[in-house]
Formats: sequence, C-alpha cells, structure tokens
Amino acid sequence: MLGWAVTFFIVAIIAAVFGFGGIASASAGIAQVLFVVFLVLFVVTLVTRVLRKA
Repeated sequence: MLGWAVTFFIVAIIAAVFGFGGIASASAGIAQVLFVVFLVLFVVTLVTRVLRKA
C-alpha cells in the first residue's frame, strides 16, 4: 500500500514538472488517500498485535 502511495506521488511530481496540472493533482489526491489507508491499516495491525499478546 505504501509502495503504491509513493508511486502515485512520484507520478504527481513528474506530471507537475511537465505541466500536466490535472494529472498531477489527481495523482497527488490518490497518493494521499492511499497513504491514509496505509496508516489506518498499520495502526489497526499494531493494536491487534498488542491485544493478542496480552
């Protein structure tokens, strides 16, 4: 998940450099959503592991 977020972020940077504003903003938005999903899943996994050990 984090890999996909980084990929879309890189696509957004490259698109912004070449002047494709629409593609850059769309890719940045997708990267943000994927990063938030990654963080939520990471926190849920951490909480699950802590509760399982206790």
